[in-house]
Amino acid sequence: MVVTPRADAQVSVDIGVAPECPYGYYDVPPYNCAPVGYYGPEWFAGGVFIGAGPWFHGPSAFHGYVNNTFHPDHGYRGPMPNRGEKPDPARRVDQSHFKGNEMRDGRGHTVADKR
Repeated sequence: MVVTPRADAQVSVDIGVAPECPYGYYDVPPYNCAPVGYYGPEWFAGGVFIGAGPWFHGPSAFHGYVNNTFHPDHGYRGPMPNRGEKPDPARRVDQSHFKGNEMRDGRGHTVADKR
């Protein structure tokens, strides 16, 4: 009989600090800054982005809308803010200016839209 010795594995991944982006960052690597209009208002608390991907800081059952036409993987080639840029007060993140087309959790997974 052959017995394989038990080995305890410990995995530690340091992903660093979340990107400082005025309207949030995409939920997939390389986590570039997303333009205004990608995330809906539920992704912000007091004007501060609650995170996405590994830096998500919302509740575990969180679901929020995105407009994935503003994602490069869906063909978006328009302007994107740079890291460290400040939000333009004229470009508000609110429901009247947002047109979401997909619901996501904070970890980049598409979830069923319950509207």
